[in-house]
Amino acid sequence: MSNFLVSTCSSPLALDENNSTKQDHVIRNTVTFHSSIWGDQFLTYDEKDDLVAEKQLAEELIEETRKELIITTSSHEPIQHMKLIQLIDAVQRLGVAYHFEKEIEDALQHVYRTYGHQGIHNNNDLQSISLWFRILRQQGFNVSSEIFKNHMDEKGNLFSNDVQSMLALYEASYMRVEGEKVLDDALEFTKTHLAIIAKDPSCDSSLRTQIQDALRQPLRKRLPRLEAVRYIPIYQQQSSHNQILLKLAKLDFNMLQTMHKKELSEICKWWKDLDMQNKLPFVRDRLIEGYFWILGIYFEPHHSRSRMFLIKSCMWLVVIDDTFDNYGTYEELEIFTEAVERWSINCLDMLPEYMKLIYKELVIVHQEMEETLEKEGKAYHIHHVKELAKECTRSLLVEAKWLKEGYMPTLDEYISNSLITCAYAVMIARSYVGGDDKLVNEDSFKWVATHPPLVKASCLILRLMDDIATHKEEQERGHVASSIECYIKETGATEEEAREHFSKQVEDAWKVVNRESLRPTAVAFPLVMPAINLARMCDALYKGNHDGYNHAGKEVIQYIKSLLVHPLI
Repeated sequence: MSNFLVSTCSSPLALDENNSTKQDHVIRNTVTFHSSIWGDQFLTYDEKDDLVAEKQLAEELIEETRKELIITTSSHEPIQHMKLIQLIDAVQRLGVAYHFEKEIEDALQHVYRTYGHQGIHNNNDLQSISLWFRILRQQGFNVSSEIFKNHMDEKGNLFSNDVQSMLALYEASYMRVEGEKVLDDALEFTKTHLAIIAKDPSCDSSLRTQIQDALRQPLRKRLPRLEAVRYIPIYQQQSSHNQILLKLAKLDFNMLQTMHKKELSEICKWWKDLDMQNKLPFVRDRLIEGYFWILGIYFEPHHSRSRMFLIKSCMWLVVIDDTFDNYGTYEELEIFTEAVERWSINCLDMLPEYMKLIYKELVIVHQEMEETLEKEGKAYHIHHVKELAKECTRSLLVEAKWLKEGYMPTLDEYISNSLITCAYAVMIARSYVGGDDKLVNEDSFKWVATHPPLVKASCLILRLMDDIATHKEEQERGHVASSIECYIKETGATEEEAREHFSKQVEDAWKVVNRESLRPTAVAFPLVMPAINLARMCDALYKGNHDGYNHAGKEVIQYIKSLLVHPLI
């Protein structure tokens, strides 16, 4: 429920007495969020003594795996090429694909040139064809879905009752784009029949678990790091598993976990020194959940600098969002928006006292990164993310105005504005900051700033899944109307009908994500991955109509512990 606090000049959050907008009594609509459930457990971490030996062993295992990928690629035998696809699938699901980006690209280019749209095996091998299709589509190759027509009748029923083939086709169908009826039909059929099999007590228990996991979350929507945690023990149980690859996956996971814990420790110290809970008690303390979100975008070691900038700057998205939603008056928010537009530390004097910390840290975080990048000739990176941050702040002010005036926006108005306030475009641009010159250039940032279909689709997935999960709580605390309320008002639908409508829109948005990930992509292929991973994060945090960011339940807590607490053994 909302709390209505009265601030006076004696309050630590009172307006500066020299500020022209000072009021003797300011009624603020705020909500008291529960404190962090994590305490200080990530503030320190144990430095490993054997990192040098681990790195040396990892390099040896990487080289062995690299040789196998190259040798298998060079074969002229279709059966070896199918083994290559299976090996690439394992490498990706085990979380070590970043070591073999060139080898995987070369291998799939070779497979694509050799077989085109026909698949490696003959048309009777549905499991192989489904795997081939999914792996190539995941890597951006626009292979045709028409190949599946040979396995289905006009009603979309499969000719095969083989469970593994059905499961493989189910996973492949999530790579569908708009207008691919054969995959729409395949998904509907496989989902229905797999759900029946999953409830059959006579079904093998491990297979049943595999099906249940897939039905809960298909591979396309799984975060790579979480899939590695889930898949490594499954892969270990397979009689055909590659010992070298398995050993590499475990070692690499634990080495990365050590790096992530070190990063998080530094971030926790930074956050603790800011003393946000005392200075700005209306702000959510979700630092650990925030780092989990950033880890979903990039987990690889060469993105460490980007992660550190992302978590610091994106925590400020939360601070600003809470200031707009939960504390600031409209007049104060107007002043803050103007200060953001000017983006200068000289604007501090124009702000209310409690906003000075917010604004100062916003400027400092970007200034520190800008000074580092200036030495590399990349200062323009920060210029572009600043412009997107300004756009986001302007849109937050629009929502504040709607709330002040009691205005119910149309659904189109709400969606158009909230695709900006959800801040995914800002996060995608920030994920490019400090990136490889071979991939990131000024056009990369300009592309994000135009809100192209891929960025819009990722934003829409977040906006709708967030609204479905949080709209009741937000309405209780006097938040601006969400898509649910707007849709109900415009159509007369029930709340359940609104949820169903927007859930379908989320699935349609994934089709856009898939289409915009096919080559030739508007930006270098690695630069589409942040948008895809941000969409996947929504599935991790908001699936099942639960807000896993603000109210981390057992599942999200387990996700975080598996990535940041428990090493693999």
